[in-house]
Amino acid sequence: MWTPIAEEAERAARVLHPDGHMMPRPAHRRILTIANQKGGVGKTTSAVNLAAALTSYGMRVLVIDLDPQGNASTALGVEHTSGTPSVYECLLGEIALTDAAVPSTQSPDLICVPATIDLAGAEIELVSMVAREQRLKQALDPQVLDQLDVDYVLVDCPPSLGLLTVNALVATSEVLIPIQCEYYALEGLGQLLNNIELVRAHLNRQLHVSTILLTMYDGRTKLADQVTNEVRKHFGERVLRTVIPRSVKVSEAPGFGQTVLAYDPGSRGAMSYMDAAREMVVAQYEAESVR
Repeated sequence: MWTPIAEEAERAARVLHPDGHMMPRPAHRRILTIANQKGGVGKTTSAVNLAAALTSYGMRVLVIDLDPQGNASTALGVEHTSGTPSVYECLLGEIALTDAAVPSTQSPDLICVPATIDLAGAEIELVSMVAREQRLKQALDPQVLDQLDVDYVLVDCPPSLGLLTVNALVATSEVLIPIQCEYYALEGLGQLLNNIELVRAHLNRQLHVSTILLTMYDGRTKLADQVTNEVRKHFGERVLRTVIPRSVKVSEAPGFGQTVLAYDPGSRGAMSYMDAAREMVVAQYEAESVR
């Protein structure tokens, strides 16, 4: 009989012994923007931990750090001091993406294009440029991605709806929105969805919200369940079944330059991100089998 304890043991085994749970690489590459203009919703945390979890299943993943704070670069153990080849130079067309892409200290299959503080002024510099919304799309040329041999591209956006986020939305086909299970969870979400729709209508016909990830879930509160039910009612099957719990280990990991899967692979947070990544991979297999 499949008991909750047996299920928990199986989840732990997937994290602690990933080689035994490898999955075949997908036939088609997925390119996702991870966006929410609200700060503190687990956007960067989800980007780096989903990326690490996907590599644990045998995928090759590229993380584009598009946030001037460089938190994704920090969590992946990638150098991002001023002067380091970064996404900033890629956006200006000074270097190719391959010149800035470096493997994470945690896995050779987890690649990161870091963000430096130079990116903070990029929005102003991009304003006067030709095709300013298309700069990241040009950098993410399919031939370049083939050269890097990646299955997933995750773009971590800043907590705003500015030109950097618009570049991400133009360059990708899918949007993953992390939503925290708290009181103001849906505040501002309408504005993000409107912006996504505007980009879809005028700049990128392929863009759509494919995935909603519920984060910071606290099972001790009724509010968390209320928010979860509301989001599932509104977005339906796009909401992953897995919810990410509020976790001290998840919060601590970036301080050590690590994802939670490297920092504490047996923690609830690590196992939850493994479950969420598995859902994404299985959903892709199912979609490809229909084609």
